[in-house]
Amino acid sequence: MAKSKYSQTVSLICSLLMMANLVACGKREPTYEFDLVIANGNVLDGSGELWFPADVAIKGDQIVHVGRLEEKEKRARRVIDAKGLTVSPGFIDIHSHSDYSLLVDGTAQSKIRQGVTTEVLGEASSAGPIQGKAKRDLGEYNLQANWKTLGEYFDRLQAGGISVNVASYVGATQVRSCVLGDESRDPTPEEMEQMKQLVREAMRDGAFGLSSSLIVPPDTYLSTQQLIELASQVKPFGGIYSTHIRGEGQGIQPAIQEAITIGEKAQIPVDIIHLKIADKRLWGKMKEICGLVEAARARGLQVAANQYPYVAGQNDLVALVPPWAMEGGRAKMLERLSNPSLRARMEKDISTGVKGWFDHYLAMKGWESAVVASIETEKNKGVEGKSVAEIARISHKKPTDVVFDLLKEEGGSVPTVYFLMSEEDVRYALQVPWVSIGSDGTAVRPDGVLGKGKPHPRWYGTFPRVLGKYVREEKVLTLEDAIRKMTSLNAEKLGISDRGLLREGKKADMTIFNAEKVIDKATFENPHQYPEGIEYVIVNGNVVLDKGQHLGTKPGKILFGKGKDKKE
Repeated sequence: MAKSKYSQTVSLICSLLMMANLVACGKREPTYEFDLVIANGNVLDGSGELWFPADVAIKGDQIVHVGRLEEKEKRARRVIDAKGLTVSPGFIDIHSHSDYSLLVDGTAQSKIRQGVTTEVLGEASSAGPIQGKAKRDLGEYNLQANWKTLGEYFDRLQAGGISVNVASYVGATQVRSCVLGDESRDPTPEEMEQMKQLVREAMRDGAFGLSSSLIVPPDTYLSTQQLIELASQVKPFGGIYSTHIRGEGQGIQPAIQEAITIGEKAQIPVDIIHLKIADKRLWGKMKEICGLVEAARARGLQVAANQYPYVAGQNDLVALVPPWAMEGGRAKMLERLSNPSLRARMEKDISTGVKGWFDHYLAMKGWESAVVASIETEKNKGVEGKSVAEIARISHKKPTDVVFDLLKEEGGSVPTVYFLMSEEDVRYALQVPWVSIGSDGTAVRPDGVLGKGKPHPRWYGTFPRVLGKYVREEKVLTLEDAIRKMTSLNAEKLGISDRGLLREGKKADMTIFNAEKVIDKATFENPHQYPEGIEYVIVNGNVVLDKGQHLGTKPGKILFGKGKDKKE
């Protein structure tokens, strides 16, 4: 009897232990083969080939499978049903100005919501180096530079967290400013050597090449030979030369030829920034202009370009001031703007032109085409969004006096939108195979310090505008080619081998959008509007945009050029 009770007790204990074990097993984390699966999507892999139905599986930050998966094989921590949606590589914005806005807000709202997963910074005035005579007061967002090199800037950016990946050029303006400050003279041989050394150091920090902006001082002071010498420094590091050419109006042909010459002499690839004809007197000449690049490519040179899909550009009101008036820097220019006789000389030069200078007024053929985008002082806030012609009528001033007075009262800088291009030329360039897409915009948001003024709508709408207006509505180019221009073409130019294509083994940067609905909403009158139709954005395997909502996650990384840490 006692033995029977003992057996029953042992049996009960065993049963309880088995039940406890089963419960414990039930609470264990299930095993997943993948971290994320994008199911049932229409995949455009970025190569320009036709779309195909497929599932995409991600593990960590890599794409590990592209093709059909059985339902039982879709074992993932999360499955996104992309039925009816287009799945593409993340967009690479090859021309961006978010160098400092990302320090204010690393979520890159206006870029992520366009489908951008990588921003390329550093046109002319790169965030580093900041040494010697270069100003540490950045003049934007009340930021002070507490770094000296491009590498230290990268460290600060990564430490703060970013939603997008970031790459950068080293700017010709920046290295010149480090050595010469605002001086308009040529560098001495010793100073030129210092500039070259700074370029090499930035390339070892991970820059992707040298960038210049030859349309405004101080880069206008750089000669072709000086640019060849600086560009030659990036060749051993696998870099390219990216340039806002010296003229986009009457001087566009020699300006393009100069860019080609610099690349040829330095033996590096060239990418011309925002290819356009910014002069109403030359509208309809885009085919002829592209012919110059085609001839260079036929000779075996690596020359290409990028563009944004708008008929207006954004520069500064100061671009209307003749170069001589800006010699010595901003403080000297402001002094000259207070001198009546020098103002009269400036007015004459604006109306007649100066040899070798891209005169925005003559290119515009009227003051209605210059629209003030942003104002700092409360006194002048009322002129935001108004043309110089309209401001002149309201204030009963001459247009040139409006320009000079605003510059003087705003400290020498007034962001301005210039309506200079034609739709015909924009459409032609969009169809050229070697012209990629870049926004020339900054990552901002509608609220706070990043929501000031009326910036160019390209800051919010570049990529969706191409997909909605020029692909779906006007059929200027195919969806497959548009995606190629936003992804693999830009990656190829920069030598980024692990992104730009949606293929197994590549990094998991992806954009998922509704091709039937995607469209830009930002306008020149109301630019702070996010686009529609971008549903999901994935950066390094992490969902950042989820059903159109930014999650605030910051999985972005600094991308380094081929010369990172390379010894001379």
